[in-house]
Amino acid sequence: MPVMNGYEATQKIRKLEGSKKAKIPIIAMTANAFAEDRQKALEVGMNEHVAKPIDMNKLLPVLSFFLSHTTEDYSNHYGVCMLNGIG
Repeated sequence: MPVMNGYEATQKIRKLEGSKKAKIPIIAMTANAFAEDRQKALEVGMNEHVAKPIDMNKLLPVLSFFLSHTTEDYSNHYGVCMLNGIG
C-alpha cells in the first residue's frame, strides 16, 4: 500500500466513529504465512488471516462466515473462523 500498510490501515479503521465502519470484517490475505504473522494480524484488529497462495477451500468458508453473520456475532472475536473450525 502506498500510504500505509495493512496493519496501520486496520488500526485506523478500528478507531473510526460509528460501529458499522469500525467493525467491518477485515481479512488479511498475505504471503506472510507463519503463525506469528497470523497472530500479528489478529492483534492489530483483523478478523481473520488467509495465507497466499490462496486456497479456495480455505477462503470460501471464511468469506461465507462473514457474509452470513452480523457484526455482533464476530466483532469482539478475532480469529473467529479458526476457533469455529472454519477455513
